[in-house]
Amino acid sequence: MKRILLIEDEPGLVLTITDGLWAEGFTVTSCEDGPSGLAAALGGENDAIVLDGMLPGMDGLQVLAKLRAAGKRMPVLMLTARSQTADKVAGLRGGADDYLTKPFAMAELVARLEVMLRRTTQELQFGDVSVDVVAASVKRAGTTVTLSAKEYQLLKYLVERPGEVVGREELLANVWGYGASISTRTVDVHMTWLRQKLETHASEPRFLVTVRGMGYRFTP
Repeated sequence: MKRILLIEDEPGLVLTITDGLWAEGFTVTSCEDGPSGLAAALGGENDAIVLDGMLPGMDGLQVLAKLRAAGKRMPVLMLTARSQTADKVAGLRGGADDYLTKPFAMAELVARLEVMLRRTTQELQFGDVSVDVVAASVKRAGTTVTLSAKEYQLLKYLVERPGEVVGREELLANVWGYGASISTRTVDVHMTWLRQKLETHASEPRFLVTVRGMGYRFTP
């Protein structure tokens, strides 16, 4: 059972979310203010956190900032009444993995948690390579492989979508943040570097495959 830490100060909503998540097979612990929520997040073993934006003692963004500064990488879903785009951007840039505004449907909260948890599986493996998503580290045959930040993000994006053909434009948008008008070979260059580090035969890749005219596909 996946362990969810709920940091929310509305007692009725705490009860509703707790009952709903338990019914879906999650275990839930809850805190009703920022300081106690932060302590529980730092000291507990939680698979994901549902974090209210407005909390007594310390607001959600402060809790999130301290959590990330402490190196805690568990997924966080911000749950708040603030629906302005600027608020969402602040939460996501502050380290949140997703953002849901009140009022909300319980089914959507559950679905978003399930997606976050799938994306943060502790370890992904192919061949003699293992990718620790939480630690953001890669090993080959038990030896740590040094990757640049973009190499790692590119690898993670592909291995989380096994069998899916991913176009260069999608990779540029989601890994580099480039717009559709940008023309660059940076994806191809980084893919070459990844293959040299992770494939047995870089010129004949087994896992990081080129789909001619379309993009790349990770084949586990």
